[in-house]
Amino acid sequence: MQLRRIHILFPQGRNKALTFSYDDGRQEDRRLVSIFRKHGLKATFNLNSGEADTDERRIPVNEWKALYDGFELASHTVNHPPIDRCPLSLVAQEIMEDRKAIEAVTGYPVRGFAYPFGSFTPEIISLLPSLGIRYGRLTGDSDGFAIPEDFYKWKATCHHNHRLLENAEAFLSINNDFRLNLMYVWGHSYEFTNDDNWDVIERFASLAGGRDDIWYATNIEIVDYMDAARRIIFSADHSLVSNPSAMDVWLSVDGMPVIVPGGKTIVI
Repeated sequence: MQLRRIHILFPQGRNKALTFSYDDGRQEDRRLVSIFRKHGLKATFNLNSGEADTDERRIPVNEWKALYDGFELASHTVNHPPIDRCPLSLVAQEIMEDRKAIEAVTGYPVRGFAYPFGSFTPEIISLLPSLGIRYGRLTGDSDGFAIPEDFYKWKATCHHNHRLLENAEAFLSINNDFRLNLMYVWGHSYEFTNDDNWDVIERFASLAGGRDDIWYATNIEIVDYMDAARRIIFSADHSLVSNPSAMDVWLSVDGMPVIVPGGKTIVI
């Protein structure tokens, strides 16, 4: 029997995706957002609602909606404590109250989270689903492009000060790979000012932006898409595929891109 060759693709039949995650909501986010918009890039910004209106270095709450429109806003706790040393009940409050504050501005459920200082415990990770959080971003660098096995332990490809252009070169050179490849960059926008290296992100954005072979997505868009892709159901002989999700999913079927519409069953 000749078996089918079927694997998941990103939207529009792509096998590469690019996302960013920036913390703390500092004033430098204005310049970073402008760079992202110029090059068609998508990003997630992780905010501390308790410090936004008390620290002049941060973007005030009343400017969040307009500035970050089209991007994802995610929780970074209310007060940015080292949560691995906090009572678990307080960790829950830090996240839930931050969610409430951000949601009051955005008008959509906040489901993303970046661990402050990269701090976490197994108990915190186990707590997150009950708090409505779907993923948690760690600190550190993987120097890889794999989809994480566990989105609650999501480590980025690199901080923008860690081999960014070298990783970009490797990522952009991937061609006709059977794997899904995700480049994920993280950091803090104020670091560009502190290090006087805005040219690094501008060069990267110019290099990686505006390409037809890359899906530009926020963190939660990637998670939601992969969740939908993993719910795809095939018939025993792989001639039928059913998509129980509302979101369209793309597949490679015997070398050809196929879209499986949300809520539909199709012949492949």
